Parts: sequence; structure tokens; C-alpha cells
Amino acid sequence: MGLHHYFGHEDLLRCRFALSPAWETQEAVRTLSRADRQGYHLPWLRRIRAAADGLDLRPLWLLMPHRGHSADFIGPPPSGPGVSFEEELALIRGTDPAAAREDMRKALACTPGALDSGLGRSMLADPARAVHDLADLMERVWSVLIEPHWPRLRALLEADILFHSRRLAAGGLQSLFDGLHPGLAWDAASLTLTIERPSHHERVLGGQGLLLMPSAFIWPGIAGGFDPPWQPTIVYPARGIGALWTPAQENTPDALARLLGRGRAEVLCALEEPASTTALAHRLGLAPSTVSAHLGVLHAAGLLISARHGHQVRYERTPLAIALTTGDPAR
Repeated sequence: MGLHHYFGHEDLLRCRFALSPAWETQEAVRTLSRADRQGYHLPWLRRIRAAADGLDLRPLWLLMPHRGHSADFIGPPPSGPGVSFEEELALIRGTDPAAAREDMRKALACTPGALDSGLGRSMLADPARAVHDLADLMERVWSVLIEPHWPRLRALLEADILFHSRRLAAGGLQSLFDGLHPGLAWDAASLTLTIERPSHHERVLGGQGLLLMPSAFIWPGIAGGFDPPWQPTIVYPARGIGALWTPAQENTPDALARLLGRGRAEVLCALEEPASTTALAHRLGLAPSTVSAHLGVLHAAGLLISARHGHQVRYERTPLAIALTTGDPAR
């Protein structure tokens, strides 16, 4: 049982990572209706509750069954790690109405009574209007629930991609897949990756490779099995969501603050994963110029290294800084 992805030799060279603002937006909507997903996100839920209450999310929830097919066109395939929500929204708005109707029909069929509901019938009767309205709703959800928190979310997702890219480089696919999710199993002999599921499905990758996408909101689950135009994709929980909404200042030891100064100590402790100046400023609630000054001092002192990734410079703690922040001189 399970969803089996069969690799060819060319697929082994075409595995890539990406992140998707539209995916995080739709999964945030799903989290609002799923108590089993909310444990790590209670601070966020408290912050956005009033804004969420002002949105009619029923059309999206109707296309997000607990099990089975969810409407794929609401979360189009990201072209790469740096895709913007605006680019993805344009793809949603450009969905062919006939394809959207079939996508919605499959999703509605997975929820008893949804096909015959007034809302379900309305969406299927005028799929072009449904695409327009759903895109507008996704835009509103993004602007009030996700965009204010996107720097923090993006930093988490980018750090996850960096971590797993290093695992892939160090240990190959076996090391990578072993660390993504306990529901994933890689069989190197048959070149098969399986997601544990109560049903049986098979997919031959056929040279397309596999897209791997971390998500802050999908925990504790894992998703896969998307239809074209999606590349074969697996969405898995990003590392570090337990501390996603925790104020970074709470993790700063007083002794370290006395040694370095409170501001620089907080910046150093906030770098549990590599991050940019902007991401750190958002997480700490400080001006980017202030964070940049602290980073400069810490870098000059040999506590940080920096590397450019696209248009961003990300900072990472050195072994000495790790020892200072964790109290473990052996690291």
C-alpha cells in the first residue's frame, strides 16, 4: 500500500527543491479547519483570528477534503525557490476553466454531499467565475494571513532547503529521504520512493525528476501525487516549526548577553539556521540597519560566516558561536 514513485536513472539527476507562497497560503487555510495541525501555530492563530473571521473561506475548504484529491490549480507548481505570490496568483487566474472544472469536480467528489451542495453546483456550473472568485479569495487570504508573516516563514523554508541540500550532498538520496518524513521510504535497489498511504497508487517519473517542497503548515502530514502541470512533487513538513512563532529573544542566555551585549547576543542566538539580514530583522522586531550592524561586528569577531544565495547574503554561526550559544564546547 502507498503512493510509489518509480525513478529512472535520469530522474536521479532531476530532483530539485522549491518553495511556494501560494501553497503556504492554501495550507494555512486548511490549518484553520484542522485542529490536528494547529499545535505549533497557536501564536499565529491568535494573531490572525480576527482577520480570518472576516473571510468567507468555505469555497476553499470545500475543495480541500480531509482525504483524497484537493484542487491542484489553487496551488500551481512553483518554478523555483524564488517564485513570488504575484507570479503564482497570475497562474491561478490563468487556469483553463474546463481544466478547473474537472479539478474541482474531483475534489468535491471526495467530500460526501459536496457535489450536490449549492456552492459546489455553482462552482461547476460557471468554472470561469469560480476561478476568478477563488483567485480573489486567495489574494485576500495572502494579504491578511500570510504576507505579514512571510519573511519569517520564508526564512524557515529556505533554511530547510539549505539543510536538506547539504544532506543530499553528503549522503545522497538515501540520506535525504531518510530525513524528510517518517512516512517516506526509499528503496535504493528498485529506485522507488514510497509515501505510506492506506490506498495503492503508482507513478513512473519518466524523466521528470521529483520536486521537493517544504511547508510550514502541512505538519504532521505529507502530500504527493499531483497531476499535470505539476512535476511529480512531495510536500513535507519543514524543520524547525516548533520554534517558528517563538520570540527569538526568549532563547538568549543572560550570560551570553552580558558577554556580547543583549542585541548582538539575540542576533547570534536567532541564527539557529542560516538567515538573511531582512529575515533576522523581522524575527527580532528590529530595524534592518540595527541587525546589519550587529552582524558586521559578529562577522568581524569570527562568530559568523556569510554566503551569497541569489540576491541575498545569509549568515551562519561558526563552531565557536555554536559553542557559545549552546554551552557545548565540544561542538
